Amino acid sequence: MTLVRPAALAASMLVATPSLAFAHITLDTGSAAVGSSYKAVLRVPHGCSGSATTAIRLKVPEGFIDAKPMPKVGWTLDIKTGPYAKSYTLYGSPVTSGATEISWSGGNLPDNEYDEFVVRGTLAGDLTPGATLYFPVLQICASGEEDWIDTSGSEDGTPAPGLKLTPAQ
Repeated sequence: MTLVRPAALAASMLVATPSLAFAHITLDTGSAAVGSSYKAVLRVPHGCSGSATTAIRLKVPEGFIDAKPMPKVGWTLDIKTGPYAKSYTLYGSPVTSGATEISWSGGNLPDNEYDEFVVRGTLAGDLTPGATLYFPVLQICASGEEDWIDTSGSEDGTPAPGLKLTPAQ
C-alpha cells in the first residue's frame, strides 16, 4: 500500500481543481446542455477577509429562465422578479418574465466553514453552445463584501461563477 504525502496530495488537488485553489465562489457543475434543466449550486468556501458571510445575492443571468431558489434554514430568501430582455419558450408557452435577482440573507456562515446555495431553472434553448453563462454573485459579510461579478473569463480578481454551455441533447 502506497501512502500519498500531504504536500503531494495538496499539489494534485490544485492541478485538478484550479478554481478551488483561488477560493472563489464557484458552481458545483461547470457545464450543462442548452435547453436543459440546470441546478446551479453556488459553493461558498470562505467569508470576507476572515469575517462570516451574512448574505449572498445572485444576479440571475439572462437565459436562465424559471429560476427557483432552494430555501435555507436560518436564512431569509428574497426573489426579485422582472421582465426578461426577450421572450423565451418553456414547455411550449412564451415566458417573458421571472426571477432577476435572488438573495439569501440574515444567516451566519463563519469564514472557516463551507456551504452551498441552490437555484434550479432552465437554460433557454436559444443560448449559444460553447459560450459561458455567468452567475454574478455579491457576497456580503459581517465586515466587508466580495463582488464575484467579473465576466471576462479571467480567474484573476473576482470572477463570476461560469457555466460552459454544451449543445442540446
